[in-house]
Amino acid sequence: MRFFLGVDGGQSGTTAVIGDENGRVLGEGEAGPCNHAGAGEGRAKLERAVRTSVRAACESATLDADTIEFAAACFGMSGGPDDKQEILAAILRTERLVVTTDAVTALAGATARGQGIITIAGTGSIAFGRNAAGSTARAGGWGYIFGDEGGAFDLVRQALRAALRMEEGWGPPTSLRTVLLEATGSASANEMLHRFYSDEWPRSRVATLARLVDGAALNADGVAMEIVNRAAMELALLAASVRNQLWKPGESVDVAYIGGVFESAPLRERFRILVEMEEGNRCGPPLHGPAEGALLEAYRAAGIQPELAKR
Repeated sequence: MRFFLGVDGGQSGTTAVIGDENGRVLGEGEAGPCNHAGAGEGRAKLERAVRTSVRAACESATLDADTIEFAAACFGMSGGPDDKQEILAAILRTERLVVTTDAVTALAGATARGQGIITIAGTGSIAFGRNAAGSTARAGGWGYIFGDEGGAFDLVRQALRAALRMEEGWGPPTSLRTVLLEATGSASANEMLHRFYSDEWPRSRVATLARLVDGAALNADGVAMEIVNRAAMELALLAASVRNQLWKPGESVDVAYIGGVFESAPLRERFRILVEMEEGNRCGPPLHGPAEGALLEAYRAAGIQPELAKR
């Protein structure tokens, strides 16, 4: 029996899944984030997350993590694959190793044939598409300084800006200030701002506060509702950009969404409505998660395409 590995490595966490040659998912394991692989701490974090998640997946599948060699392995990595190929090749035994972006593997799992558009909104955001001819395109994914519109970190950033404007007297009142101060143990929005610049609050932790923005929107806070609606619009614009690059007007396109931001019902529904305003678009949740998408890409690298079935 040959075994295959798919790994989704992102800013929030790392998930590994192991499948057999018949498409059965045998085991799954999780670990911390591994999106950066620079020298020192970044490389150590990547190696630790990969080893931990793969070992946990092996234990779940009752396989020996110390001796297993995979027929093929695929890693979908946030932040790009360029600085990770050599590191992963050194710590994993596999006949074929594919290292690509998390957008590629997310789309591979999202639709029936791995064609269409996937919009990812976790800590950051990106849209990626592949058409029937195999052409690909992307929009977004430029990081927290220059992009990531509609991602969780951006939602919190916009909420903090609103709280600061309220505190300084040049913005409308909003419950966001109170809920964010309580969540961070801060006495003022200014103090909270400085907390977010410290090592105590890395971007991944700041991003977890996005649920508070969603909660305020559900409680009819006008400022929070505007932030959530704007995020949905920006994410829909990313998907529209990819569509325009790969398909003609009116052509049928499957558009899927994934990531923690889409757990917000108001944002998810507004995104769906905006996407489906384009003739031919069908919008819905992914068929499989990004780690399973990576597993499907591992199968493809080995020249097989079994139907994926969970145990």
